[in-house]
Amino acid sequence: MAKKSLLARNNDLANTERQLEILSNGIFANGELPTFAKKIKETNQFPLRPKKLEILQINLGYMCNQVCAHCHVDAGPDRKEIMTIETMQQCLEVIKKTGAHTLDLTGGAPEMNPNFRWFVEEASKAGIQDFIVRSNLTIIRANKKYYDLPEFFKKHNVHVVSSMPHWTRGKTDKQRGDGVFDKSIKALQELNAVGYGMPDSTLKLDLVYNPSGAFLPGDQMALEHDFKKALKEDFDIEFHSLFAITNLPISRFLDYLIASENYEDYMFALVEVYNPLAVENVMCTNTISVSWDGWLFDCDFNQMLNLKVNSKVKHISEYNEELLQNRNIIINQHCYGCTAGAGSSCQGVVA
Repeated sequence: MAKKSLLARNNDLANTERQLEILSNGIFANGELPTFAKKIKETNQFPLRPKKLEILQINLGYMCNQVCAHCHVDAGPDRKEIMTIETMQQCLEVIKKTGAHTLDLTGGAPEMNPNFRWFVEEASKAGIQDFIVRSNLTIIRANKKYYDLPEFFKKHNVHVVSSMPHWTRGKTDKQRGDGVFDKSIKALQELNAVGYGMPDSTLKLDLVYNPSGAFLPGDQMALEHDFKKALKEDFDIEFHSLFAITNLPISRFLDYLIASENYEDYMFALVEVYNPLAVENVMCTNTISVSWDGWLFDCDFNQMLNLKVNSKVKHISEYNEELLQNRNIIINQHCYGCTAGAGSSCQGVVA
């Protein structure tokens, strides 16, 4: 793995500290934003505690063939952070003994990790019930070495969760870059061709929708209906479910909100539709997130803010599920994004 320069690491740390300072300051021109901790105290949900662990989410690296405007991981082709095979082996040991039923591989583009296929093959032997790979779709068409990914996914019964900003070329390419829509359509058609997403198929293909601007997603079921209708009529594409995910005010999206002078309005919009019912099922209560270098986080959003779990166990090499279950979940103002409206998680709405 190519190591990042000390300057690059210091820049990342400085940006993370800057973003945490911005989030923690809830005083705006139009009034004071209540802290998330205060909000959940009002409904006796503080401190936020984990429930039974169901999902182990592993980030295989921040390298990606795309640079998306909303990306909370700040992924891109220039990112060199890649999980080593040594850390993968530590993850495999945990996978074999964890109580989690779902393994969720993410990135960047997880497929760009040079040991991705080896890891999938080894992890698939562990008997996990739901084996998710989060794909940006265009990776399947990025290079000849990825062309057989649909067949590889099928061989290992991988549940493919794919990013798809919109069913139109204009809105998709605006968020993700020129040519992304056409490559995504081709990739979806290739996944359909091997059985993914078909009505009676066990090869699961789900899509993920993120808003392209400073607003919240619409109703998930209505969006799913519109996506299915348009993709079927225009491209004869099938998929199973659509997950509508709220953009959280961190990383690249936070920078966008500040630059476009939408940050204050966006934060108040999240608070206005805060839903205490969503707090019960936010993903940090049933998930452990593992960073590319093995550190443990309550969720991948906390991962990007470098907010490690509040436990003696902080790294995959010292993993202890019992100790991790006995922790308080770390929260901050970005948590309003997961509890707005119907709530939001990597599996879509939660309330």
